[in-house]
Amino acid sequence: MNGLTLIIVSFMLVLIVVAVISLYFIRKIEAKKYKEMIKQLDIRRNLVASMPIDAELSKVEPIIKSDKIEEKFKGWADNLEVIKNEKLPLIDDMLIELDLYVEKKDYKNFIYRIAKTEMEIYKVRESSDHLLDEIKEITLSEEKYRNIVIKLKTKFRKLNKDFQDHKGMYDEIQDAISLQFENIEKRFLDFEKVMENNEYSEVVKIVKALDTMIDHMNVVIEEVPDLVLLSKQLIPNRVKEIKSVVEQMEKDGFPIEYLNIDYNLEETEKNVNTILDKIRVLNLEDSMFELKTMLEYLDSLFVDFEKERLSRKVYEEMEKDFSKKLEKTNNVVKDIFDKLDDIKNSYDLDEEDLKNLNEVKKVLIVINDDYKKIVGKVNSLSTPYSVLHKDIEDLTVRLSKLEDDLDITLKSLGNMYDDEQRAREQLEEIQLFLKQSKNKIRTYKLPIITDNYFVQLSEANDAILEVIKELEKKPIVIETLNTRVDTARDLVLKLYNTTNEMIKTAQLAEMIIVYGNRYRAYYDDIDVGLSDAESKFYKGNYKRALDIAIKATSIIDKDIYSKLLAGYDK
Repeated sequence: MNGLTLIIVSFMLVLIVVAVISLYFIRKIEAKKYKEMIKQLDIRRNLVASMPIDAELSKVEPIIKSDKIEEKFKGWADNLEVIKNEKLPLIDDMLIELDLYVEKKDYKNFIYRIAKTEMEIYKVRESSDHLLDEIKEITLSEEKYRNIVIKLKTKFRKLNKDFQDHKGMYDEIQDAISLQFENIEKRFLDFEKVMENNEYSEVVKIVKALDTMIDHMNVVIEEVPDLVLLSKQLIPNRVKEIKSVVEQMEKDGFPIEYLNIDYNLEETEKNVNTILDKIRVLNLEDSMFELKTMLEYLDSLFVDFEKERLSRKVYEEMEKDFSKKLEKTNNVVKDIFDKLDDIKNSYDLDEEDLKNLNEVKKVLIVINDDYKKIVGKVNSLSTPYSVLHKDIEDLTVRLSKLEDDLDITLKSLGNMYDDEQRAREQLEEIQLFLKQSKNKIRTYKLPIITDNYFVQLSEANDAILEVIKELEKKPIVIETLNTRVDTARDLVLKLYNTTNEMIKTAQLAEMIIVYGNRYRAYYDDIDVGLSDAESKFYKGNYKRALDIAIKATSIIDKDIYSKLLAGYDK
C-alpha cells in the first residue's frame, strides 16, 4: 500500500509541475501577444504623427491673399496644435498605461483600455486626414483645377469650331449659340481672376459651372441642326402635304372626320412653335423626343389614308358582289313563297320544312334592312370605309350562311326543278367569281403570274365545263350535277383565294418596299435588302420579296409588317 501511495503522490507532483510550467508559458505567450498589440498601436500612432500636415500648411502661408484664406489658415494651425500638443500626448500616456497593465498582468483592465486607445487613435487619424485634405484642397487647387480647365478649353474650342464650320445649319438659333459661347469665354476669364486672387472656394463653383455649360453646349451643337430640320422643314412639309391629301380625299367623298385631323394639325403647329421658342433659348429638354413623336404621328396619317383608300376599294367590290347575291337570294325566296301553295299540293311537306323556310325569310328581311342602313351611311358620308368594309363583310358572311341554310331547305324539298335552277344560278355565280378573279389579276398588273394560278385556272375552267355538260344532259342526274357544281365552286374559290393571296402578298411587299425607299440613302443594309426584294418581286417570287423587305425595313421599324397587315386586313 505504501508503494502505491508513493506512486500516486509522485504522479500528482509531476502533474502539478507540468501545470505550473504550462501556465508559465501560457502567461508568457499571452504577455507577448499583448505587447505586440501595444506595438501595433504605437506604429499607428506614429503614422498619424508623421503625416505631412506641417509641410502642407507651410505651403499655404505664402499664397494667402484674402481674409477668407487667412481665416482658414489660422483654423488649420489651431487644429494642428491641438493634435500635436493634446491628442498625441494623450495617446502616448494611454500606451504607457497599457504597458503597465501588461507588466501587472491586469489583462481585464488591459482589454478595456486598449479598446479606448484604438478608438482615440482612430479619432486622431480621422481628424488629421480631414485636416490634411482641407489643406491640400488649397495647395493642390491650382494644378488640379488648371488641368481640368485645360481639358474643358479643349472641348470648348472643338465645339466652337464645329459650330463655326457649320453655322448655316443652326439657322436663327446661331445668335443664341454665339452668345452662350461668349458667356463660357467670360467664365474662363472669371476662372483666371479667382485663381490669381487664390479664391479657391469660388474656383470650384466656376469649374462646375464651366463643366455644366460645356456639356450643355455639346448637346446643343449635336442636336440643334436636327431640331431645326424637323421643326422648320420636315414637320411643316408633312403638315402641308397632309392638308393637300385631306382636301383631295374630302373631294373624293372619303369620310375622314374620325381622324380629327384639323385639330391635331393645329395642335402640332402650336407645339412646334412652342418647341422652337424653347430651342431659341437653348432649352432642348425633351424637344427631340416630342418632335420625333409628332413626325411619327404625321407619317401614321398616310397609313390611315392608304387604309381608307384600300378599304373603299374593297368595300365597293364586296358591295357590288353582295348586292347581286342579295337580289338573287331575294328572287329565289320570293319565287319559293309564290309557288309554296303549288309545292304543298305537289309534295308532302312536314312542319320542319315550313319552319326552316319561314326562318330563312325572317333572316333575309333583317339582312335587307341592315344593307339599307349601310347604303345610308355611305350616302351621308358619316362612317369611314374602314368600318363600312367590316360591315359589308359581316353582311356577306351572314348572307352566305343564309344561302347555305336555304340550300339545305331546298334540298329537303326534293324538288329537282329547283335543284336545277339553283345549279344554273350557282354556275352564273361561279362564272362571275372566275371573271372577278381574272379581272382582279389583270387590274393589279403583276409583273409575273405564278404557274399555280394558271393550273388552278385551267382546273376551274374544266370544272365549269363539266357543270355545263351535266346541265345539257337529258335527263339531268341531280346528284351528279350537284357534285359537279360543288367541285367547280371549290376550284373557283380556290382560284379566287389564290388570286387574293398572291395580290395581297405582292401589295404588302410593294408597300413595304415603297415605305423603305425613304431610308435607302441612310441605311446601306436597307438599300441592299430592298434591291434584293425588288429583284425577287419582278421575278414573281412575291412571298420571298415580302420576307426580304420585312427583314430589311425592320432596322427602322420592326412592326411595319404587322401595321400594314392590320391596315390591309381592315
